[in-house]
Amino acid sequence: MDNEYDKLIRRMNPPRVVIDNNACKDATVIQVDSMNKHGILLKVVQVLMDMNLVVTKAYISSDGGWFMDVFNVITCEGNKIRDQEVINAIQMRLEVDASFVPSLRESVGVMPSEDHTSIELSGNDRPGLLSEVCAVLADLHCNVVNADVWTHNNRAAAVVHVTDDATGGAIKDTQRLLTIKELLCNVLRGNGELKEAKMTLSPPGVTSTDRRLHQIMQTDRDYERAGQTRLEVEHENLRPHVTVLDCTEKDYTVITTRSRDRPKLLFDVICTLTDMEYFVFHGMVNTGRMEAYLEFYIRHKDGLPISSEAERDRVLNCLEAAIERRESEGLKLELYAEDRVGLLSDITRVFRENSLCIRRAEIATKHGKAKDIFYVTDMTGTTIDAKIVESIRKQIGDAMLQVKHSSCLSETSPKETTTGVFLGNFFKARTFQNFKLIRSYS
Repeated sequence: MDNEYDKLIRRMNPPRVVIDNNACKDATVIQVDSMNKHGILLKVVQVLMDMNLVVTKAYISSDGGWFMDVFNVITCEGNKIRDQEVINAIQMRLEVDASFVPSLRESVGVMPSEDHTSIELSGNDRPGLLSEVCAVLADLHCNVVNADVWTHNNRAAAVVHVTDDATGGAIKDTQRLLTIKELLCNVLRGNGELKEAKMTLSPPGVTSTDRRLHQIMQTDRDYERAGQTRLEVEHENLRPHVTVLDCTEKDYTVITTRSRDRPKLLFDVICTLTDMEYFVFHGMVNTGRMEAYLEFYIRHKDGLPISSEAERDRVLNCLEAAIERRESEGLKLELYAEDRVGLLSDITRVFRENSLCIRRAEIATKHGKAKDIFYVTDMTGTTIDAKIVESIRKQIGDAMLQVKHSSCLSETSPKETTTGVFLGNFFKARTFQNFKLIRSYS
């Protein structure tokens, strides 16, 4: 009954969205006012991410029963949003998505699909793992239509959408699904695995693939740091800098992050805080040419700030991992080709035979065309010899495989930023003198 009452109240008070191109000279300003509910901030940020918008600045306030956010956004090309149809689509999505916020329990796997079967994978990462997974799927006559693969701290996670080659739709045969699960678990398990490999066959739900990958990797405890690659060691000073502080006068915990700016950074941080059941009451986002500074005033869902050392450590480590998971380590390769069963298996086999490791992958198929993006390094985690890249392009096809750019970490370290400078006026700057620094990593 309480749930139905909440829905009624939200319908009576729908979100108000204002999109203004005149308020800022170099960005479109989007303001969202709505009734407050846990998860609404993530919903709004996810809409902006899904519309391929870049957030340059943001101001968040949700004290009491009302939620108000202001976002300065630009297109991927760095321009204001001028297309009225796009503006209308953004407004409609924000008004609809922000009006209904499912609980965490309701957010996974609630909407079955006839189009494809959704497979979730997790296990220890190793060279050639994706190639082996794709080979098994190809042998079982499963066509990979979409997939996202992340690796972090020697762990791997993937959400893969496959279809039955014979029917072009979802796989319905129960015995065949069990066979797929058994064989993939054998591949993921490998030899001498310390952690259990997991494979789940589940219908896609309202949770985005990006959020599911965060949830899978966090459940797999990838935030527990393992050995670093040579690339990570060389650029240790460029890892995200996360701090956890107490704001004693206002009874908040203050989370700050400084890192390289990149697409979807805000989503990754908000997604992690939401799934860890923290409420963001106030916050700001400010990005420069190369760096991003995020500051959030949070409490746990029980209304209390972070109090124990163990909880502080876990929040800090989980946020650090959330920022790092999507870091594009290595060389970016893009594949454009006619889709067919076994295409991904053939491509990843060529990578494996040339001693390349896939650090992250985005697989997409549309209208019979495959557009796949791979971030690769050599076995030691460093950049790749140009001769190897050219050899791979010849094997796959120069026109099919394009080298976009090296996505190795920048040499420029993020500049120091004074904690609290952006929200200082909101809480009166003098209150920051009472902050107690709990812990920080750099």
